[in-house]
Amino acid sequence: MSDNCSNYGSANGSACACPPGFGGSDCSQPACGGNIFQGSGRSLVPAPTATNSFPNLTASGCSCEDGWTGTVCNVCQTAQACQAGFASSSSSSSSVTGLGVPDGQNDTLTCNTASRVYAASHMSCSVQNQMLQALYPLDSTLTILRNLNSSFTPLPNVTGFGESGSIYAQLFYSGEEQFYCTADSCTQNIGNNSDSSDWNCQNLKCTCIPGATFCGGVPITNITSTIDGLTGAVEISCNAPAMQNGVTSTSCAFKQLLINQVFGSSGLSLAGCTFGECVAQAVIDTTPSNSTSLDSSSHGPSLSGGVIAGLAVVGSLIGIALAFLVFGCYRQRQARRASGASSVYRTDGIGIVWTNVSYFVSTRHGLSVLSRRDRAETETKTVLDNVSGQLAPGHTMAILGPSGAGKTTLIEILAGKNKVGRMNGEVEFPVTGSCSREPTVGFVPQQDILPATLTVHEAILFAARLRLPESIPLSEQLARVDDVIEKLGLSAVRNVRIGDGEKRGISGGEMRRVSIGLELVARPDILILDEPTSGLDSVSASNVARVLHGLAHDRENPTAVIASIHQPSSQLYQTFDQVLLLSHGRALYLGAGGLAPATYFSSKGIAYQEGYNVADYLLDVASDPPVALFQPNSPKELDSGQAVEKVHSELEKGYGSSQLKISTTSTSKSSRSPPNCATTFLTQLEVLSGREWKLLQRDYTLFVTHVLVSAILGVFVGGLYFHTGITIAGFQSRVGCLFFLGALVAFSTLSALYRVVETRPLFLRERSASYYSPTSWLLSRFIFDVVPLRIIPTIVVATITYWMAGLAQDAAHFFKFLFILVLYTLAMTLFNFLLGCIFTNGGIAILLSALLALYQMTYAGFFVHLNDIPPVLRWLQWLCPLKYTLEALSVNEVGSGLMIQDSLEGVPVNVSASLIMNLLFGFGSNNYYRDVLVLFAFIAGFGSGVILVVYFKARERR
Repeated sequence: MSDNCSNYGSANGSACACPPGFGGSDCSQPACGGNIFQGSGRSLVPAPTATNSFPNLTASGCSCEDGWTGTVCNVCQTAQACQAGFASSSSSSSSVTGLGVPDGQNDTLTCNTASRVYAASHMSCSVQNQMLQALYPLDSTLTILRNLNSSFTPLPNVTGFGESGSIYAQLFYSGEEQFYCTADSCTQNIGNNSDSSDWNCQNLKCTCIPGATFCGGVPITNITSTIDGLTGAVEISCNAPAMQNGVTSTSCAFKQLLINQVFGSSGLSLAGCTFGECVAQAVIDTTPSNSTSLDSSSHGPSLSGGVIAGLAVVGSLIGIALAFLVFGCYRQRQARRASGASSVYRTDGIGIVWTNVSYFVSTRHGLSVLSRRDRAETETKTVLDNVSGQLAPGHTMAILGPSGAGKTTLIEILAGKNKVGRMNGEVEFPVTGSCSREPTVGFVPQQDILPATLTVHEAILFAARLRLPESIPLSEQLARVDDVIEKLGLSAVRNVRIGDGEKRGISGGEMRRVSIGLELVARPDILILDEPTSGLDSVSASNVARVLHGLAHDRENPTAVIASIHQPSSQLYQTFDQVLLLSHGRALYLGAGGLAPATYFSSKGIAYQEGYNVADYLLDVASDPPVALFQPNSPKELDSGQAVEKVHSELEKGYGSSQLKISTTSTSKSSRSPPNCATTFLTQLEVLSGREWKLLQRDYTLFVTHVLVSAILGVFVGGLYFHTGITIAGFQSRVGCLFFLGALVAFSTLSALYRVVETRPLFLRERSASYYSPTSWLLSRFIFDVVPLRIIPTIVVATITYWMAGLAQDAAHFFKFLFILVLYTLAMTLFNFLLGCIFTNGGIAILLSALLALYQMTYAGFFVHLNDIPPVLRWLQWLCPLKYTLEALSVNEVGSGLMIQDSLEGVPVNVSASLIMNLLFGFGSNNYYRDVLVLFAFIAGFGSGVILVVYFKARERR
């Protein structure tokens, strides 16, 4: 092949060796009549003498000999024509002995007029396309030489040309050649019969002849750059002959990526095709049916690489999930077989001692928190100052003090809660007996954070199933729950839903007792409560105090109970065995309750009036205490050694001289490490899923609202884009419909953010009490939020809209359409989960989500062409999930073979929708699977972000 030879002829000294049907010094002159056996001796169309003129078959009056047809008379029609031509070229008989013909076989030449190729076949077709004919109204023909096996052609390099497995094509317009192409690495696939064939080639190369009509002869329709840009793979597909208007005709198609984009997935249509090759009969008889790579369609279509990769990913994910499920079942089974259930029902008598506990928080002046100057002005505020105390099991302690005295802070430190400030001091747990387990501390916060739609029994059973070891049978757990409900006096409201501010349920006092029951069911060694009677009437407060007193003085399982009390009545005050009085972060009194504190302060010169409520008296003292009460050598303050010895002595009185052991926990850091969960991951997921299912059943308004709104919006959008046309404007409406669906998903997932913010307090409380791991909570939320509230409504609105709008009418493209929307729904849901976990303020999270949804709409490619965005801002498109979603939906739509049929200023337009898509929106026609992978990456990224934020940030901090 030489650059100086047209039609990709090869240099032969100073001349060119030309493909059949062409000649001249540079192979630019087509043959005028004759036959292919004449080679370089054929008559040629005279070379033009005028500038910018070309050889013209029509103007030269060329005609083919009998038995030959086609644009350049290369297509044989009869065996006689082949035999006569071969005989005249070799001056011998019509046999072709030695040209791939085995001895003893029929070596007579015949003319193969089928589309299947045995050696080197010529074909000639009329180009049929409305848009092309509107631009170029005269006749256009395409000639193609398909060279399968050059050794079988009668005269190599005469009746055939080039290497085996190659093609050479020329397009003529009104008798003048316009451009020529070649490709190699060709394979032939035949159908179920030899009347149809497909040629697939690689390395396509085309050259537009400068100055020809297509290539600058008409400047306004110059397609030189398009023709010269044809590269890559090419397919020549020919159907079996069919009867049309009483005449047998064969249609073919010339397919290539760019051509398919312009003319549709069926490529450039070729009509009235004729085929002919001169070949020995023995070649036809002895060629096996599979020698030309029999079409695999008879065995079913093969899977594309993208589908295989997708199946591999899905299979891997399913395999990993099954592996985790099997491992989880194994661990769950082992945990349920473990011994040690009785340890839950036995308390070895654990006290608590705290020594020199101090707590400091930083305060900052000024508005800015970023400047060095403000950091330098930071001051430290002392909330607790060297507070010490102790309590043995079987006793109750009331922590009293005015507002701001540090009661809640001390309570939270003793409970091991995560604090934002800096702490010093130690908390110790004197233990009697042989128990080696870590002490369990139950904590009841001031606010009742409970699942509103569960009943009292269900809420306490939920805590029991997650906080009791799995080795305890369910029957024993149920018995434990019933016992707690009876002790708390909640039997009358056992099956009543708890309720909240919107839906009335049980009373405030009953809610407080339920909160206590959630801790009691786990058999804590020490129970700590933060203002358990605040906001309750005197009767409810007395009931709570009675429960706490009975719990502490249980002879079988005595428990140390500590409660901060804001302003107790006289009756409530008398239920506590010991009192700790705080003022300005320091302890004024630690000792017995009753009248003992009044006697102590009376000895300090603070008079007590007989009959006056001792609690009110103590609050009056703590509100404005004399300076002398803060002296470090106060007789009511104990050092660490004295406190521990005192608790030891009380333990020995109650339990004899059994062995004592000290379990010490330092609180010099922010808090103690939280205990491990009592159950396995699979059990946690099972119990959480059960609760989520009950919540969904009982509070079904959100689910019904999502589905109904989705159905209404589906009908509205479907009616808005009802049976969208296939004009250019109609295609823009189709993409607008797809864009609307994506934007709808982006905004509808905002409710996921609200639900995360709504359930966050309950999650923080339960996580701090080690009910479950964050992973099990996230997975249960994902299952029971995403599936019913995100995926199902998305499927409803998408299905209604899809068929009403008249999008691609086949199941494959419909399910690919749903697949993309579901992926985008998952991505946006996880994104809103992430915002809800990062920001505790729901208003900020919702504002950011809405603004980012607007950003996605801007960079989706619908409102502005992505290539027209300034480079400094264009890169933001790669961070936009909606861009990939809209591109994948659009590519899926045009991938169904959608053709645009329109007219521009009277010129009919019949082009592939993929070309219009690329021109209007800048979407790539082969980007579907890439977009799928990118959406998976967004899902993985947002999911990982949610997990990390929940693990490290979504923690209870007080």
